[in-house]
Amino acid sequence: MALPPQLKPIQHHLRTAQEHDKRDPVVAYYCRLHAMQTGMKLDSKTPECRKFLVKLMDELEMMKKELSDNESISQDVVGNAHIENYALKMFLYADSEDRSGHFHKNLIKSFYTSSLLFDVLSVFGELTEENIQHRKYAKWKAAYIHNCLKNGETPQPGPIAMEGEAYDDEFGAEGGGPSQAPENLSQSQPSFHGHPSNQPPVSNFSNIQIPPGSHAPANTPAEVPHSEADPIKPVPVPRTMPVVDPSLLSNTHEGDMRLTPEDFTQAQKYCKYAGSALQYEDVGTAIQNLQKALKLLTTGK
Repeated sequence: MALPPQLKPIQHHLRTAQEHDKRDPVVAYYCRLHAMQTGMKLDSKTPECRKFLVKLMDELEMMKKELSDNESISQDVVGNAHIENYALKMFLYADSEDRSGHFHKNLIKSFYTSSLLFDVLSVFGELTEENIQHRKYAKWKAAYIHNCLKNGETPQPGPIAMEGEAYDDEFGAEGGGPSQAPENLSQSQPSFHGHPSNQPPVSNFSNIQIPPGSHAPANTPAEVPHSEADPIKPVPVPRTMPVVDPSLLSNTHEGDMRLTPEDFTQAQKYCKYAGSALQYEDVGTAIQNLQKALKLLTTGK
């Protein structure tokens, strides 16, 4: 079913959903959910839009039944962690390639797709300031690198002043300029798996650091034609093994301390993050998050 022109802003979230139907159904589900929620705000009254959105709702209901035993669908806190983890992993991969001067279409695709996934996080509530900054930077970088390559220029690696290059909110839409990039790149997106990492707030993009325990994916991006990009070598980042804080081992719950519902939610997130990290044998990040959960539950801080 063709997308009505009024719903054009959601086309790339829907395309990202299609690309992940087999690779990561959870990502595909939440991309469609975000597209449906956004579409309802754009136009839910005209017959063609209403028909399209009803069909999208049916698809979501079907996916929800198929994934009913998946905690990332049944529990928002787990789903939020899954999408944020995936978006950050893709962002960090693109940022690492960019800083290393490895400019290729797959890099553009990774930056742009990560910006779409930060959009998707809005289904769980307001975005953190950190994720808003990541989204803005990723979208701008995708447009900047695309324009440079299109004009035969060599992009400047790493963070640069964004004032010199306007990014287009419709990047990837049909039309002129950088908007054609995702059309050409829809089959060149890498597979990403991993765990969330705790990054410092980003007030200046030159401060973006790949944190301990976070690293480029072990797999190379899938389906990149040799004529379009050279073989991509993942950039390894040393994983540090944190020392267990001895004070946490003897801590007990303080009798007069009361935890808020937000504290329990945050502790649950830390535990889920740790579980996700262990799936990929990242012991360092698992320990870090378990320590944070234990400290929060024993001290309320």
